[in-house]
Amino acid sequence: METLENLHFDRTGFLNDPAQWNEAIAEEIARQDEVGPLTPTHWQIIRYLRESWINRHALPSMSHTCHLVGRDPACMEALFHGPREAWRIAGLPDPGEEARAYM
Repeated sequence: METLENLHFDRTGFLNDPAQWNEAIAEEIARQDEVGPLTPTHWQIIRYLRESWINRHALPSMSHTCHLVGRDPACMEALFHGPREAWRIAGLPDPGEEARAYM
């Protein structure tokens, strides 16, 4: 199992360097955040969040993200206990104070 000991997280709990992320790290963050085993739906959302951040450096609308994977607009709560955990599991850096307020 992958360990998080050698990774650097900021004071708000987000991974500093998204390039350090891999699927094993996502599974470990999910385990620590008590999200449970990651399902194909979790992975669809995680991959979309990473793609959105890497290509646009933007936090996508969480309800739109849920819509894109065919889920209810509140899927982040149901699947991840909230958008913050989804963002953390996706291994993305702190999106900023204003964006965190919308999570």
